[in-house]
Amino acid sequence: MVLTGDVHANYVVDVKADFDDPGSRTVATELVGTSFTSGQDGSEQAPTDEVQLRGNPHIRFLNRRRGYVRNTVTPEQWTADFRVVEQVSEPDAPIRDRATFVIDAGEPGARPRE
Repeated sequence: MVLTGDVHANYVVDVKADFDDPGSRTVATELVGTSFTSGQDGSEQAPTDEVQLRGNPHIRFLNRRRGYVRNTVTPEQWTADFRVVEQVSEPDAPIRDRATFVIDAGEPGARPRE
């Protein structure tokens, strides 16, 4: 697992043994959390995100809403809840789960929780 943050976006990324070979083995998962308030209210995605996602199939999730990643770790599984607000500029704006991913122990790679 790799935890990083404050690139003004939320990401879930499968770390590949060879990024030049999309079919190569997944060796880890990277979770990236956004900043909570910088960059104004944020958005679902930026105009350039579609190009980024097409060229990087190992990116499992990309969202630019403001919020944080809540991580729950057990011996069997890592669960990452991406919690976001629609508008940080609005006092008392409700926070919600935008996406949840799980990583099973001993099985690198994230999958959306069903």
